[in-house]
Amino acid sequence: MHFLDQAKIFIRSGAGGPGAVSFRREKYVEYGGPNGGNGGKGGDIIFEAVPGLNTLIDFRYTQHFKAPRGGHGEGGDRTGAGGKDLVIKVPVGTQVISDPDEEGYSDVLADFTQVGQRVVLLRGGDGGRGNASYKTSTNRAPRQHGTGWPGEERWVWLRLKLLADVGLVGLPNAGKSTFINQVTNTKAKVGDYPFTTTTPQLGVVLHKGREFVLADIPGLIEGAAEGAGIGDRFLGHIERCRVLIHLIDATGDDPVEAWRIVQGELAAYGEGLDEKLQLIALNKGDLLGPELMKDIAKQLKKAGAGKIFIISGATGEGVPKLLDAIIDLLGDAAKIAQEESGEDAEEAKPWSPI
Repeated sequence: MHFLDQAKIFIRSGAGGPGAVSFRREKYVEYGGPNGGNGGKGGDIIFEAVPGLNTLIDFRYTQHFKAPRGGHGEGGDRTGAGGKDLVIKVPVGTQVISDPDEEGYSDVLADFTQVGQRVVLLRGGDGGRGNASYKTSTNRAPRQHGTGWPGEERWVWLRLKLLADVGLVGLPNAGKSTFINQVTNTKAKVGDYPFTTTTPQLGVVLHKGREFVLADIPGLIEGAAEGAGIGDRFLGHIERCRVLIHLIDATGDDPVEAWRIVQGELAAYGEGLDEKLQLIALNKGDLLGPELMKDIAKQLKKAGAGKIFIISGATGEGVPKLLDAIIDLLGDAAKIAQEESGEDAEEAKPWSPI
């Protein structure tokens, strides 16, 4: 299945049905009064977050969504049938964003973070009044009726932000795909060249009876926060992560500069990415001697890096200790979230089972 994290669609709710013009026709009743019913209400446009979806690819081929209009009112004071609501199903983590205005500003109209969450984005138009409702003491046989209120319409953007507990970041060719393949059942493409990964990957890590979701985003480059290499879209996928792992290629030209670039992009993007709990994983330790790896770790510490783990994504060396630390940090992140929301921190769950 192809991955698509952004799509533009057109939505329109249904118009209300017209009211009826009708009069009673009964035997021995010479002047039957008006009995035209009201028109039915138009269908609403409803968005719903459903399980089992992790891409917006369906919206590439279907971009127009229109709810049906309400039915005509009928004689005998019968109201027309309401138009059926149109339910648009989206993955959990989807945001519905307004089309940018002339100054380029957009609003988040809906944010789906839980399965089953539903939002009525556009309400269908009300039905028109039938002629029975126009009857007065001076107008006993009205022939006017309402045509029904129009529905609403607009263009919106759908943007998917993956829901994961841990986000994996780093420069291109840092070994992120190898790492996620090592700790999950994901079969991410691995290659000895930059940008092997071109779309975000999700995997479930099971370690010592604990589960958490790991997201691997394509490698970042300098200027990613401003959109270079569509890095701003990639960074959006880790906004909801509780913990970040910064993977650094120890065999690169300048591991310290690699750390600075990624940290700078996290800070430039905003949304609190640079304030998230973070671990540094110095990767490809199997290719360099332990003394050289320790020397690089010391340089990173001197530059201001936090806790550093020396690992090898290819052989698995040092990975269990890193996973232990991640589980501890997930617990800390859950407690912080519970304290900020005012709930009992002792009941907090550090991760959500799949």
